[in-house]
Amino acid sequence: MSLAERVFAGDARAIARAISLIEDESTAGAELVREIYRRTGRAYLIGVTGPPGAGKSTLVDRMIAELRKAGQSVGIIAVDPTSPYSGGAILGDRVRMAAHFGDDGVFIRSMATRGHLGGLARATSEVALVLDASGKDIVIIETVGVGQDEVDIVRTADISIVVLVPGTGDEVQALKAGIMEIADIFVVNKADREGADRLAQSVAAMLALSSAGPPGPREGWRPPILKTEATSGVGVPQLMQTIEEFRAHSAATRATRQRARQEYRLRDLLSHRFMHLVEESLPDGELERIVDGIAARKVDPYSAASAILKTVCGTRPATSAAAASRGRARTKAVLDHVGIAVQDIDKALAFFRDALGLDVEMPEEVASQRVRAHFIPVGESAIELLEATANDSPITKYVEKRGPGMHHITLRVDDIRAVLDQLKARGVRLVDEQPRPGAEGSLVAFIHPSAAHGVLVELKQK
Repeated sequence: MSLAERVFAGDARAIARAISLIEDESTAGAELVREIYRRTGRAYLIGVTGPPGAGKSTLVDRMIAELRKAGQSVGIIAVDPTSPYSGGAILGDRVRMAAHFGDDGVFIRSMATRGHLGGLARATSEVALVLDASGKDIVIIETVGVGQDEVDIVRTADISIVVLVPGTGDEVQALKAGIMEIADIFVVNKADREGADRLAQSVAAMLALSSAGPPGPREGWRPPILKTEATSGVGVPQLMQTIEEFRAHSAATRATRQRARQEYRLRDLLSHRFMHLVEESLPDGELERIVDGIAARKVDPYSAASAILKTVCGTRPATSAAAASRGRARTKAVLDHVGIAVQDIDKALAFFRDALGLDVEMPEEVASQRVRAHFIPVGESAIELLEATANDSPITKYVEKRGPGMHHITLRVDDIRAVLDQLKARGVRLVDEQPRPGAEGSLVAFIHPSAAHGVLVELKQK
């Protein structure tokens, strides 16, 4: 049984292994996310954030108890500070939730921030996917103690609960715009302390001021202010009821919120991977030399960034365009890509992506040819992987007759109709005498293999 299948089955050891692979940012972790992603999106994500010492972990412990009473399975992601010695998580949160360790319906994982700002670890979103895929009904994400701008939780969870505590300056902290804007529910914990009522009044006053402004992302929902005593459980049932009320209120807009989360995560991944690309593309020590130049005021940061962009990717399009121009001058056509017929496109993609480290673009359904097409850039041309989507697809017939392998080569031309006319005038046998729609919005036509020494040649005009 594969690791993904064991995760789907709710195997605790498999879940722990999967999370470790993701935290290590390994190739196996990325492949696992690809395998489980389609089986996610069912769990409801609850974010719990607030300053250090607010009692978040104790409150989450009480929330788990209430959810288990209701028969719901729960996954917990507790983001702890990073140990300065081991680099791992300081497991304070897990200690406070120890009562649930023997419960098969609860899975608790602590994660170190590892220097990532925003109150969460970089891999938090992917770890939530694993818990979602394992069948957990609710996933609670508890952030490391946050300040006024460490508010990534709103980009990760379906609901954000901000926990405040009286007597620690939170009367001022609550007025910070970042904290005010992320909360769907405010919780004044340790409500038996002096100053709890004053803190609740301060938050209510600020909410009254903000409601006079433009509509926010929770139109029709005014964040309630609840009081709890997590150590005794007072107020926790009311909190759980309010969470359900918000869940019902926001059900119609949950898809929009999820889309916004995925856009943020995509941008974050692109930024992270681009930095890896920069480090891999620059010569050893070059980044440090550039930083030294900025520190010595020999170059400004903007000019340095522009130079790095040009080095990493800015010169590639110009080089490709120049090479294509030279190719047209000699042959009237340039190699666009090589088409390879495959039986299982996902397995083929895994080889080119993971074994060879090539970039893989999104698939495209080409209805006219009854195939799924994936383009993999390689230098100035590309590899096109083709998987049949119908029994009468040319790819189906090719694979049945010859097996997987090179299906055709594609030459890019400026005027496909003019080239076809020239070929017909020379008596060249064609599969298509007129161009037809192809992938990426192009026009394509095929030259018969008998005229090209056994090779199927495709002509393409963008």
